[in-house]
Amino acid sequence: MRVEYNNYIGTQAPSTRLNLLNATQYATIYNESQLADGVTAVRFPNPAQYGVGTDWQDAVFNNKAMIQNHDLNMSGGNDKSIYYGSFSYFDQDGIVATSNSKFKRFTARFNFEHKITKNIKFGNSIGYTRINSIGVSTNTEYGSPLSRAINMDPITPVVEMDPAKYGLPKYLNNPVVRNDAGFPYGISDYAQSEVLNPVAALQVAQGNSWSDKVVGNAFVEVEFLKGLKLRSTGGVDLAFWGGQSFRPIYYLNSINQSTLTAFTRDSNRGLFWSLENTLSYDKTIGKHVITALVGYSAQKNKGETNGGIKEGIPVDNIRDASLQFPVARTNSDFYGGEYQNTLNSIFGRIIYNYDEKYLFTGIIRRDGSSRFGPNNKYGYFPSGSAGWVASREDFWPKNNIVTFLKFRGSYGINGNDAIPDFSYLATVSGGRNYSLGTASGQALTNGVSPNALSNPDLKWEETSSFDLGFDATLFQGITLSTSYFNKKTYGMLLQQVVPSYVGNSGPYANTADLYNRGFEIELGWNKTVGEVSFRVAGNASFIKNEVTLLGADKDYLPSRQTITPQSLEVTRVAVGQSVDSFFGYQTAGLFQNQAEINNYKNGAGALIQPNAKPGDIKFLDLNGDGLISDADRTFLGRSNPNFTYGLTFSAKYKGFDVSIFGQGVSGNMIFNGLRRFDLSPSNYTTNILNRWTGEGTSNTVPRATLADDNKNYSRVSSLFLESGAYFRLKNVQLGYTLPKTLVNKVGIDNLKFYVMANNLFTLTKYNGYDPEIGGGSLGVDRGFYPQARSFFVGVNVGF
Repeated sequence: MRVEYNNYIGTQAPSTRLNLLNATQYATIYNESQLADGVTAVRFPNPAQYGVGTDWQDAVFNNKAMIQNHDLNMSGGNDKSIYYGSFSYFDQDGIVATSNSKFKRFTARFNFEHKITKNIKFGNSIGYTRINSIGVSTNTEYGSPLSRAINMDPITPVVEMDPAKYGLPKYLNNPVVRNDAGFPYGISDYAQSEVLNPVAALQVAQGNSWSDKVVGNAFVEVEFLKGLKLRSTGGVDLAFWGGQSFRPIYYLNSINQSTLTAFTRDSNRGLFWSLENTLSYDKTIGKHVITALVGYSAQKNKGETNGGIKEGIPVDNIRDASLQFPVARTNSDFYGGEYQNTLNSIFGRIIYNYDEKYLFTGIIRRDGSSRFGPNNKYGYFPSGSAGWVASREDFWPKNNIVTFLKFRGSYGINGNDAIPDFSYLATVSGGRNYSLGTASGQALTNGVSPNALSNPDLKWEETSSFDLGFDATLFQGITLSTSYFNKKTYGMLLQQVVPSYVGNSGPYANTADLYNRGFEIELGWNKTVGEVSFRVAGNASFIKNEVTLLGADKDYLPSRQTITPQSLEVTRVAVGQSVDSFFGYQTAGLFQNQAEINNYKNGAGALIQPNAKPGDIKFLDLNGDGLISDADRTFLGRSNPNFTYGLTFSAKYKGFDVSIFGQGVSGNMIFNGLRRFDLSPSNYTTNILNRWTGEGTSNTVPRATLADDNKNYSRVSSLFLESGAYFRLKNVQLGYTLPKTLVNKVGIDNLKFYVMANNLFTLTKYNGYDPEIGGGSLGVDRGFYPQARSFFVGVNVGF
């Protein structure tokens, strides 16, 4: 039996911080804004008295967040049976609001395989995973701890220690949040709405989530004749998950307060099973190797969700909270639902290989999904690939320049059924209350109503993929691989928009087509010099996507990404554009003086921007109607990169090894929406210190103003778009493996110690926390959490 133990432990910290205004700077800018708006009695007569003030990033960041991982693996067997077992424990604290951000995972797994006879074998595996987590929101519409830390004024203290202020109405007349010592958390006189004390908000946030999952599968394989095998595989995935949260009575500001306690709990379960039977035949005739396979598979996924909420329960913490407390009917709500979908498939595959020279694979499958109606339930998806290893031809000259050369190509179609269950039907849901009766005697009655319109013509979304490339080895140490790819997606499954008066959601339909094409290249170099061996490698990918169809008479879809105020449209999916391109007003710098404003006229001699003042943004009148309106908006850039790349380096010398990995992207933009512009008292980054203060002082940062009559900050414009290009050193690891002659003396087979660092530095021009904000944000950054800079020490030991 072999036993291996792997462990690492380390700390994490934010990889970057924003430069925000301190209290004196904030008060100075606020005063300047008031004076620019015609207010003579400024709010802060003596800005210097506030000093540096509160660093809200310090208040929510943790620069020593712990992370640890333990893995224990055991394996062994003989010529008839083999087994493998593993246990893993992972524990991580968040770098933001650590007391409210934790993740723990325990995993156990066991695999076993046994030969009953020469021609029959079976095996099984079973795994269990338990997850407990406490999480905080990220990149939300200014409701996350980090977003609040960015926007909260630095004058307000984390904890109010001045007894003279305890008599103010906001502290005296409300259930303010207090720390463990009984002192109230600071309540701002300036910040508004969701912009509030993030530390106080974290104190009232009580909740956690959990999940238990058991995954098992088993197989039996029988070889009837030489090369002819029947294999049956069955799998089960049983999951239980849920969460709970408690809302105490509290007062954070006049908008964010709770006068009733509330407890929410949900408990869910799901069962996924699959069954697959395959019959395969392998045959070798001289240099010809043929493998054929046919099979059938079926799978079913079903589950249920249950939950409830009760308000006004007589407790003040989550430990004592329960849904068992009796409350008024109007203060409770219970909900539930079920889901169920099935998929069955028949498929065939043939693989041909002649002398490792000519290669071919062909696949055909027929998939049927319960998510589509009877007319379009099934889809047919063929694919094929071919390869030619030219360097194995007899005519290929032996040389040290090109020692291996393979040409390859492939074409295939695959399907997608990722839509809600029963989308082809008009489903209904309960829990829809309605008042019935006369004015003198009405009763609240529970009922059902439609969820969405039906579409019986729904069918599989299909993507055709074409790939052409070659692989080569040059000079016995350089590897080169290139690919050109072309993907076309037809009939994309999208939910349609219907007028609000319809009263329910729009149906799903196959309405969009998307075209992706690009080029990929990988280049590597392996070399050994004496006792030193190393490898240098890089890869790059160029990609362009374009929406080619959105349905009849439709040029664009409503924005999938908006931002306050007034839910302004930031991105748009439109025909002829990249997916989720930024959409807004094009700018031409700032007006430097009144003459420039006066000269910016329409054909009738009227000012195009009559509310502008020197230092305001100049918006381009793209449609030439002499006004700045929605009709002047245009596409401003891509939210997705068109170029990605990676670099790796590894080397070994005796027992030492080192590895380095970096990655980067370019060609995309990021909308910097860190500041809550619709709430004028929000804090600024120090970029505002470069604002326009007179002619020629700035052409990129508008003047300070609270009124914003020119809509500098209430229009989505190119001014807030920044390059999302970056290069990041993702990982560096240095290890040392002790000599076997030394460790074998104490019963150890191998022993390695290592140190590792993640996200050491990033090269970027982006002014937010992190340009690596992920595709789910669609390029809009409202305070996306920065990648953690981590340092680890670890050990690998085998017995």
